[in-house]
Amino acid sequence: MRMIHRRVSGLMVTLALLPIAVLAADVPNISGTWNASFDTQVGKQDYTYTFVVKGSQLTGRAKSANGDTEITEGKVDGANVTFVENLDYQGMPLRIVYTGTVTSQDSIDFTRDVGGQAMEKLTAKRTK
Repeated sequence: MRMIHRRVSGLMVTLALLPIAVLAADVPNISGTWNASFDTQVGKQDYTYTFVVKGSQLTGRAKSANGDTEITEGKVDGANVTFVENLDYQGMPLRIVYTGTVTSQDSIDFTRDVGGQAMEKLTAKRTK
């Protein structure tokens, strides 16, 4: 009886974790080039992001009319993506923190905190 209880308990744990494993497998690898165009307090911004994912670490570059910067503090956790763009804006350092969700193979919805002064929403689309 005790052996049957252990096997049933083990099976229940395995079945409970199965949806998590399936969800993780469904999240696409976001390595590659992505584009976004969005309105900000200083006008329309056009960005090209180049993402490189190794395990849970995200690196790459963020390029706009305001500069080409290295992505730092990047992390991918399932469908969640976070990174920092340290921009030099008109001679002043500006830390932009991105928090995003992979919504499909070709789309990531981001919110970016621009130096604690503005919150902006954007959708990055994979470049084909």
